[in-house]
Amino acid sequence: MGRLASAQCGCANRLFRTKRSFFAISSGRDSFLSQIYPEITVCRKKISKRIVLDDTDRAILALLQADASISNAELSERLSLSLTPCWRRRRRLEEEGVIQDYQANLDRRLLGLNIMAFVHIRFSTHTDHTPEAFEAVIKTLPEVVACHKITGDADYLLQVLAQDLDSYSDFVEGVLRRQLGIASIQSSLALREVKATHRIAIPGPSRHDAD
Repeated sequence: MGRLASAQCGCANRLFRTKRSFFAISSGRDSFLSQIYPEITVCRKKISKRIVLDDTDRAILALLQADASISNAELSERLSLSLTPCWRRRRRLEEEGVIQDYQANLDRRLLGLNIMAFVHIRFSTHTDHTPEAFEAVIKTLPEVVACHKITGDADYLLQVLAQDLDSYSDFVEGVLRRQLGIASIQSSLALREVKATHRIAIPGPSRHDAD
């Protein structure tokens, strides 16, 4: 009964959706699952790093997300901060990788890119080189504006832009289907954009920041 009660105590367990089933994983089973699904370990490593920000850093990020073309002089004035400390803070955020780059947000429709598709890619076989080769090709394709390796039935989720349905069909048949190891390609076309933004809601202080 002791083992049964322990096994049924799932309130403290974390549920992970895998390709075949749900696993209820306690902290003692994490290493076992990580050996089977190494992408979970990779994901944890990527999210383990967090830059400690104060209120001034968050204000800088909020202003830059609203208008990346703002000058250091205007930024320091908006923050009531002298120019040099403001520049140093902004520079640190760039060097730490919090600010990755500065871009202009373009209206795709005014550029004639009327089709937005979300593409689920599933591989038939998993070898050491097939995913890496696929990812290398995807990074070179201007039609693909986002690519994510995901859990679930598919292996990758792509966001693709095209001028029209004919152009999108040519891309799928002429480019994607020629990649080795792909078993299925499923497309979902966006009918209407309800929300499309790259602006991130900046998290507040974490309880770990005070440690």
